[in-house]
Amino acid sequence: QVQLVESGGGLVQAGGSLRLSCAASGRIFSNYAMGWFRQTPGKEREFVAAISRSGNIPFYSDSVKGRFTISRDNGVNTVDLQMNSLKPEDTAVYYCAANTAVYTDPRRYDSWGQGTQVTVSS
Repeated sequence: QVQLVESGGGLVQAGGSLRLSCAASGRIFSNYAMGWFRQTPGKEREFVAAISRSGNIPFYSDSVKGRFTISRDNGVNTVDLQMNSLKPEDTAVYYCAANTAVYTDPRRYDSWGQGTQVTVSS
C-alpha cells in the first residue's frame, strides 16, 4: 500500500478558496490513480474528484465540477485539490485515496490518508 498524508484544510467563508494537498510515499506514485473523497457525520463517504496515473484525465462529481480542480505532480508525489467558490455544503472531512485505476466508489480504494477538515461558514 501507499502511505498518504493530507494537509491544507481549515476554516473559510463561503465564496472563498482552499487548496488541499496529499503527499504519498512507500510506492511508485505514478503507478496509482488518485482520488479525493469527503465525508460528513452520519453519511457515506462521497466521491469528489479523481485523476489518472499520468494526470491527463481528471474526473469530478457534479457537485464540484467547475469549482474544484484536481492536479498531481508525479515528480514530488503529490496530488492537490484546489477548491474555489466554496459553499457551506462543502464542509466535510476530505480524504485522499490511491488505487491502480480511477474509481468513484470509495470501496474500490485500499489506501487512505487520515483526512483533513474543511469548514465553510456562511
